[in-house]
Amino acid sequence: MMRDEYLVECNIDDDDEDDYDEDYDVKKIQPSPPPPPQFSSTPSLAHVEIRDPCGVNKHLKVEFSDVLAEPESTHSYDRVWVYSGIAFESTRLWVYRCLTALCAVPLSCLCGCLFALLACMHIWCVMPCIQVCHTCLPCVRSLWMSVVNIFITPFCTSVARCCSGIYVMVSKE
Repeated sequence: MMRDEYLVECNIDDDDEDDYDEDYDVKKIQPSPPPPPQFSSTPSLAHVEIRDPCGVNKHLKVEFSDVLAEPESTHSYDRVWVYSGIAFESTRLWVYRCLTALCAVPLSCLCGCLFALLACMHIWCVMPCIQVCHTCLPCVRSLWMSVVNIFITPFCTSVARCCSGIYVMVSKE
């Protein structure tokens, strides 16, 4: 008998009337959906717009209202508030663009070199050391077990036999 956890529910749609053309009595061909962007031969512009797909920099989404706010009791002129918001947003945008124009390419090269160095060290130094340890550990383990069986086990057995004759009696006086 098969348990319920192995059973799968399949919905069967017997409603095929919509797929037939009444005039020709031929089934219409449904267009296939486009392939995912990673399998598409033409680069899509939507893929370029997603620059933080993993949400690494969610904490940097700062707006004017996150930084500056006026309480109800104190308000400046409406035009001053609006122009301050415009100045904040445009200054933040243009200073970021200027800094990235100056620093993005050199820092990208530096980060690329750093990650290449880390990958090289991991591939050519760290993993071979780990593999050597994994290879040598069975030999070290058998040597350690021999030392334990030769020296420590007889000592512990002797102490246990000496202490096995000791009885402790608890009495109320």
